[in-house]
Amino acid sequence: MAHRIAKVKRKTKETEIELTLDLDGTGDYKVRTPVPFLTHMLDCFSKHSGFDLIGKATGDTDVDDHHTVEDI
Repeated sequence: MAHRIAKVKRKTKETEIELTLDLDGTGDYKVRTPVPFLTHMLDCFSKHSGFDLIGKATGDTDVDDHHTVEDI
């Protein structure tokens, strides 16, 4: 069976996001965001769901974290 993989790239005025999600993975993850708690939660999501998640995000966190969080 082929792996079910989604890849997303999104660029707005406030953020730039790249994510790859493999629903048939093993819980491996490599996530980098400028919001430490968000990074932690995405790591936990991947680890405990068994999904593989690779992602990186940048955003205008000098203004507020919420743009990065809502865009992910």
